Amino acid sequence: MAFLEGGGLGYTLPDGRELFREVSLRAGDGQVVALVGANGAGKTTLLRILAGELAPTGGSVAVQGGLAVMPQFVGSVRDDRAVRDLLLAVASPPLRAAAAELDAAELAMMDADDEATQLRYAHALTAWGDAGGYHAEVLWDTVTVAALGVPYDRAKYRGVRTLSGGEQKRLVLEVLLRGPEGVLLLDEPDNYLDVPGKRWLEQRLAETAKAVLLVSHDRELLSVAASAVVTLEARTAWTHGGSFATWHAARQARWERVAELHRRWDEEHERLRELVLTLRQQAAISDAMTSRYRAAQTRLRKFEEAGPPPELPRVERLRPRLAGARTGVRVVTTRALELTGLMAPFDVEVFLGDRVAVLGSNGSGKSHFLRLLAGAPDVAHAGAWKLGARVVPGMFAQTHEHPLWVGRTPADILWHGEGGRAGRDRGSAIHALSRYGLAAAADQPFDTLSGGQQARLQILLLELGGATLLLLDEPTDNLDLVSAEALLDGLAGFEGTVLAVTHDRWFARSFGRFLVFRADGTVVETDGPVWDEPRVARNR
Repeated sequence: MAFLEGGGLGYTLPDGRELFREVSLRAGDGQVVALVGANGAGKTTLLRILAGELAPTGGSVAVQGGLAVMPQFVGSVRDDRAVRDLLLAVASPPLRAAAAELDAAELAMMDADDEATQLRYAHALTAWGDAGGYHAEVLWDTVTVAALGVPYDRAKYRGVRTLSGGEQKRLVLEVLLRGPEGVLLLDEPDNYLDVPGKRWLEQRLAETAKAVLLVSHDRELLSVAASAVVTLEARTAWTHGGSFATWHAARQARWERVAELHRRWDEEHERLRELVLTLRQQAAISDAMTSRYRAAQTRLRKFEEAGPPPELPRVERLRPRLAGARTGVRVVTTRALELTGLMAPFDVEVFLGDRVAVLGSNGSGKSHFLRLLAGAPDVAHAGAWKLGARVVPGMFAQTHEHPLWVGRTPADILWHGEGGRAGRDRGSAIHALSRYGLAAAADQPFDTLSGGQQARLQILLLELGGATLLLLDEPTDNLDLVSAEALLDGLAGFEGTVLAVTHDRWFARSFGRFLVFRADGTVVETDGPVWDEPRVARNR
C-alpha cells in the first residue's frame, strides 16, 4: 500500500514572511490529487517539503511505498547533461550514489591499472548491481525506446539539450510511471508536452495504481485526470474531494461560507468588546458588577485566542495593457521558407489583427519558426521571409531563457530598459509590477522566481516594449488559472497581431487561424485546431 500524507505543514521564507501554515493533504493508491493555486502561493515549495528537500517550520510528512519526484526544471534543461544524467537525476538516492562511484572508478581506471584501482572498480560494479543498477538499465532501455525511439545504448550519452522540452518530459514521465516507486510528485508534468503527449499522460494517470500528487495549470488535463483537488491559497490549503469540473463551484461556495463566518465573527467580537466596555464602566460604580466584568474579559480573551475563521484569499486581478499599434496590412510573409532539417518549404501570409495558433507535435519546428520571426540569428533556414512596415516583434520564450537577467531583479530589469523598451524609475516600475502581481517580488532575482512569475514578467516586458507582433511560445504553460484568463483578456484588446505556439486546448479556442506543422514535414492551414498530428518522422 502506497500513500503520501502531510499534516499541519507550514513554511516561513528566509525574510520572515509566512508562506503557508497548517497545510494537510493525502494521496493514496490509485489516487491522482491535483495541487492548484496562484503563482507564488508555494506549490513548488510544498512539493519540495513533501519530497524531503526542505524542512517545514511545522508539521510532518509520511511516505510509504517509495517516493519519486519530477522537478519543474525537466523540459528546460539546456546544460551539458546527457540522457543518462537526466535519468539518474530522478532515480533513488542509493542508485545515484552507486552511479557516482562507478563513474569515479572508471575514470580512475583510465589513469591507473593497478590492483587497488581494479579492486575499486569491481566493488563499484557490485554496488551498482546491489543498488538495482542493472534493473534500472533494463527499464531505461524501455523508456528511451518509448520516448525517443532509440535504445538506451544509443541514447545514454546524447545531450539533453538536443531534446525538445516535450521529449525531456516524456522521457522522465515514462521512467517514473514505469518505475518501482509507489508515490509520485509531479511538478507541472504536462508543460512542453504536445496534445498527443498530454492525452497519453491523461491515460497513464487514469491507469496507474500509484499515489500521485501533481501540479498543473492545464484545465483539460485536470478535468480528466484529477480525482481530488488540493487548493493552496490564503496561506493554507483545503481539499475538494471531487473532480476539477466541480472545483470552481466548490471553491465559490467555500469562500462564501467563510465570508459569512467572518461577518458573524466580527459581529460577535464587536458585541463582546462593547459588553466589556459597558461592564467596566458599571464595575467602576458598583463592586457588585466586578465579577461580571471579569467574566466578560475572560470570554473576550478566549474568543480572540481561538482566532477568526480561515483567512480569506486575496483577490488578485492581473491587468495587462497589451496595446500594440497599427502596422502594415501584411505583417508576416514567407515564400518557400524552409526550416532546415525540420520542415519542407511553405508559404504563409499573416495580416494585421490575425490571431494565429501554431500547432503540431513536439520537435516539428514551431518554436524555431517563432524564433526566426523574432530575429534569432541561429535558426537555419532557406527561402524568404519578411515582416511588414512598423512591425515590432516581441518574443515570449517557453523556457524563460534569458541569460542577461540571471541574478537581476524585476525592478532592476525595468530600471535599465532593453532594446526599444525605456527604463523606468522605481516607483513606476513597482506600479507596473503590481498590475501583474509581482510587486512583492520586485527585489527577488529573476532566476529564483517561480515559473509563473517569470512568465508574468515576460508578458509585462512585452507590454512595455511596445510590440506590435506578439510571438508567444507556450505562454500559458506556467501561468495559474487567473493569470491565463487575464492574458486571454489582454490579447482580446491587443491592437496588433499574435502568433502563438500552444498545446493548451482551452487557450487555442480563442484563435481564429490555425497553422499546423504536420508529421510529414509540411505546413498547412486548417479551419480548426488539429491535435492528433503524430511525431515528425526523422532520423534520431
